Amino acid sequence: MMVSLGIYVRRWQRTLRRWLLDPRFHTLAQTAAYVGGGLLLSAASLGNYPQPLTLGLLCAVTGWPAALVAAGGTAGYLLFWGGAGLQGVLWLCAGLAAAVLLGGRRFSREMPLLMPAAAGVITAGIGLAMLLLSADAAPVPMYLLRVALAFFVTRLFAAAGERRDPVLRWLFWGVAVLALAQVRIPYLDLGCVAAGMLAAAGAFPAAALAGLALDLARITTVPMTAVLCVSYLLRLIPGLNKWVNRLACAGVYGVIMALCGVFDLQPLPGLLIGGLLSACLPGKADLSHRRGETGFAQVRLEMASSVMAQTERLLQDVQEHPIDEEALIARAAERACGSCPCRGKCKEKPAHMPTALLHKPLGSGAELPTACRKTGRLLQELRRSQEQLRVIRADRDRREEYRSAVAQQYRFLSEYLEELSDTLAQRAKAPQLAFQPELAVCASSRESASGDRCLWFAGVECRYYIILCDGMGTGIEAARDGKTVGNLLKRMLCAGFPPEYALRSVNSLCALQGQAGAVTIDVAELRLDTGKAAVYKWGAAPSYLISRGAAIKIGTAEPPPGLSVTDGRETVERLSLRRGELLVLLSDGAGGEDSLRRALEEEPSPPGELAARLLECSRTEGPDDATVAVVRLNALSAS
Repeated sequence: MMVSLGIYVRRWQRTLRRWLLDPRFHTLAQTAAYVGGGLLLSAASLGNYPQPLTLGLLCAVTGWPAALVAAGGTAGYLLFWGGAGLQGVLWLCAGLAAAVLLGGRRFSREMPLLMPAAAGVITAGIGLAMLLLSADAAPVPMYLLRVALAFFVTRLFAAAGERRDPVLRWLFWGVAVLALAQVRIPYLDLGCVAAGMLAAAGAFPAAALAGLALDLARITTVPMTAVLCVSYLLRLIPGLNKWVNRLACAGVYGVIMALCGVFDLQPLPGLLIGGLLSACLPGKADLSHRRGETGFAQVRLEMASSVMAQTERLLQDVQEHPIDEEALIARAAERACGSCPCRGKCKEKPAHMPTALLHKPLGSGAELPTACRKTGRLLQELRRSQEQLRVIRADRDRREEYRSAVAQQYRFLSEYLEELSDTLAQRAKAPQLAFQPELAVCASSRESASGDRCLWFAGVECRYYIILCDGMGTGIEAARDGKTVGNLLKRMLCAGFPPEYALRSVNSLCALQGQAGAVTIDVAELRLDTGKAAVYKWGAAPSYLISRGAAIKIGTAEPPPGLSVTDGRETVERLSLRRGELLVLLSDGAGGEDSLRRALEEEPSPPGELAARLLECSRTEGPDDATVAVVRLNALSAS
């Protein structure tokens, strides 16, 4: 029963990972995030008056996300505020117009305060009109607060989208708690849930700002800022159990509620659930201590990461000028008529023909709108212009591929340097080896040089890698492709690059070199401290996990790398090798499930014997090169 349950769990995990790698799922998740964000931010309230938080998010984004935020915010203002939400709907209509006219333009990127100022002007103008029409009873201080809040929130969301910074993260959480505080379901307040999570697992400024947001929202007369600050300080007491820290917020609320003489249990379930949900959050500190040379290096890494991120945005923002198709038409007419003996007798000049002629096949000349006496000459020149248009478009597509590849590398390096900066100053204990890999590799080839390339080596922080590159076809060319890609991946992984970054860099390289499908890639990352593993695949044959005599298929047939810089994506399967499971990596020529089934008919054997048996079973199945890699993790003794 437990084995069957484990198989179903692993299948569901693999299905969820495939969804996460599907671009359509990403689009759906982004759509839900923008609509939900606009909906939740519209519920924010100060002094029982609606606030322009959704307008800030709307002015911070551009394109279709702005329309989604406007749709969610419109529904939210009407749902949470009824007739009083009309002013919020007017904010969003004006904000959407500003986002369409100003957002994403070059001058708006050069002036980062333009959109925040636009949000402030919109709030001020519509608020003044509502006050004059007596449609809004907000006092003057609340009017001024709304204008300032619209400017601040727009700048906050725009800066949070451009870079990661602890202060921005704290302010973002404060705004989120302020919005969620008004979203209530029976016996549960979502703002209290978020505040409980921050008090149990967040930084002190985030917890303090969350408490201030709850006090401003007036969900209770109990001082929530004091509750969350005291709850965080209890985490600093050494020796306390982690579950005590997670339940401390609810306990502190009960104590302060008794001291204030107030009986209000509504926030208590949210604080309790938030503390328990904090177990799902990473325990990484929000702000690392920067001291001495380590702090200086950390600052330099963050500066380099910021420069690379800005360069990547500039490359993505490059816009090609439209192709002057009218000039191509005019040039074709000029070439056709320049040497035509009938040019002096023509009553109609073909220079003003429609540009649609460049996008459809030209036959006998019946589709020409002019009464040309030499249609053959004109058709020949138009076909030449069509060919020029195809060349121009192909050249632009090629430049776009180059630009996307360079921007992608800048983004990878920016994220990598930022992660390196975050972990540089941590004083965490180094991971300890708990497992030792036992690896066996067997290969055969009918040619003098095998197109399969298998590498195994130790990485950083108790990581161990196995790379299997299968060059397309057989012979020297396939061997050269497999060796080149394998060695490049090895250098990247030894330098500490995450496998997904390294694989996408190889994909960009293959696409720019015009070597689509030249190689398929298997990368197995083994954690020798935890026994966990991850198998990254790009066009490679399925692998197998052998557990208790049963073989579980890992991965499916996918397109090889190099087809496109932007559309290609690797697949990843995460698994565990802590209980002596065997991981089998196969190249295309090493048979597959049938060979594995025949090899497993005999008694269980160590990796070396299983690899040799698999290779023997697959020798008669084709002329392709065959490589089998079998790995198992053996637990180290306590000594």
